[in-house]
Amino acid sequence: MAVITYRQALKDALAEEITRDENVFVMGEEVAQYNGAYKVTEGLWKKFGDKRLVDAPISEAGFIGLGIGASFLGLRPVIEMMFFSFVYVAWDQAVNNTSSIRYMSGGLINCPLVIRGPANGGTNVGATHSHTPENMVANVPGLKVVVPATPADAKGLLKSAIRDNDPVFVMESTLLYGNEGEVPEDDEFLIPLGKADVKREGSDITIIAHGGCVLAALKAAEKLKKEHNVDCEVVDLRSIRPLDKATILKSVKKTNRALLVEENKPFCGVGAQISHIIQREAFDYLDAPVHRISAVDAPAIYSPPVEKVQVPNAEQVFNEVRHMLQIKA
Repeated sequence: MAVITYRQALKDALAEEITRDENVFVMGEEVAQYNGAYKVTEGLWKKFGDKRLVDAPISEAGFIGLGIGASFLGLRPVIEMMFFSFVYVAWDQAVNNTSSIRYMSGGLINCPLVIRGPANGGTNVGATHSHTPENMVANVPGLKVVVPATPADAKGLLKSAIRDNDPVFVMESTLLYGNEGEVPEDDEFLIPLGKADVKREGSDITIIAHGGCVLAALKAAEKLKKEHNVDCEVVDLRSIRPLDKATILKSVKKTNRALLVEENKPFCGVGAQISHIIQREAFDYLDAPVHRISAVDAPAIYSPPVEKVQVPNAEQVFNEVRHMLQIKA
């Protein structure tokens, strides 16, 4: 195992897949000579050249549309978004056209396209640069959505996404790019899409999260164990669609309580769907109602002190678990 950053794990995944398959290429704003806005593609242009690292103009609709056409012809484009908020200006291409082609062609045309980049708040870049649209994308049949929380998951999920024959949205976080973790040194290290991961075993309550909220959940779980001897099980969804219902239900049936933590907005969020699944398929196992923690239901706030309160954090998770278990301060 190598200890590397989340950023390096993504870069390694791209380099390995470009080397493995001549049809893979990366395209986006500043991904080539500039090494990427977040340095995820640093050094790849020098190594692989203009045909594999393609700088695009500031026209998301244009280069996502180009990527779709390329995928129809057998190539495997990886489109980097500087912010996932910018997908909105290419919604017809990224969501409508990608999701529909397999169905409308009677299964004759695939769209092996990856759209990746940061989808998170908490970095004080304002309301138009801080969206977390995993729930909106996952609502569309034909699209797949993954949200890695660790370096290992970032590498394994991105490699699987590139090899998948359907469009996959890989939603990352700028706050995670510098985080370090163990990653297998294996060119064939793959994590299947649609497989959740129990990041921490426990028996008292299940905390279900994805993306950066997984780290908040783990931090809160350690504090709860230390201060109140509460044993939290933390389930990392990793994949929003396909969704691993089996792992979710197995954990809830084990602990009999569920807390859902996400940076999504609460209305029609990912947690709303999971809450429905739990109450429909594990209701008789619940000892208490399902609770949710999400981002405050308002546009992302530019003020750093206020945005810290808007995005879920470990202290909120800690306090919510105490409330659910009726633990006094």
